[in-house]
Amino acid sequence: MQNPIGEADLEWILHRNCEGTEQLRKKTVVRNEVAIMEVREALQKRRSIRKYTEEPVSKEQLEELLHAAMSGPSACNRTPWDFYVVTDPEVLKKLREAAKFSKITAPAAIVVCGNLSKALPMQYASYWIQDCSAATENILLAATELGLGSLWCGVHPQKHAEKRIADILGLTNKQIPLNIVYIGHPAEEPEPRDQYKEKNVHWI
Repeated sequence: MQNPIGEADLEWILHRNCEGTEQLRKKTVVRNEVAIMEVREALQKRRSIRKYTEEPVSKEQLEELLHAAMSGPSACNRTPWDFYVVTDPEVLKKLREAAKFSKITAPAAIVVCGNLSKALPMQYASYWIQDCSAATENILLAATELGLGSLWCGVHPQKHAEKRIADILGLTNKQIPLNIVYIGHPAEEPEPRDQYKEKNVHWI
């Protein structure tokens, strides 16, 4: 039979548990602070990169970007998007010409498309633009975190560019290319910046 725990022993156990809980709380706070700093750093470090090295982007890195994209919010969780990952040099050249960004030499691109067959009906159908834009921003931030450069090049609502890109990628009439996100290892490093302007904020 075990000896009963004395009052002094019980007090010591409770003290140790409280110490452990407090240490865990402090560690959690530190981790949260680090996470916040990392997000803020990525937000300010993300810049539009127009010069890239010849180093290819790995499939694993591109998959990371796609995971980030599809973590974005969408209206009623319809996820009305399709992503076309392009690494073929000839197809990249055609895309650059179609969207008038012929000087961009990134070794990869993700074409973010809205899929109207998955979009909300009637007057809410155009919400796909917001959904795909949120996904695009996630791609840019994830690329920054991975040390990659990125460039968001708008396509929609330029009908001529939409048609040319649709032809290049073999899109259906339910798919609309919103943008092309070029991805690569940056050959330039613009300074991080904070573009907060109080005049753009209206407190009510």
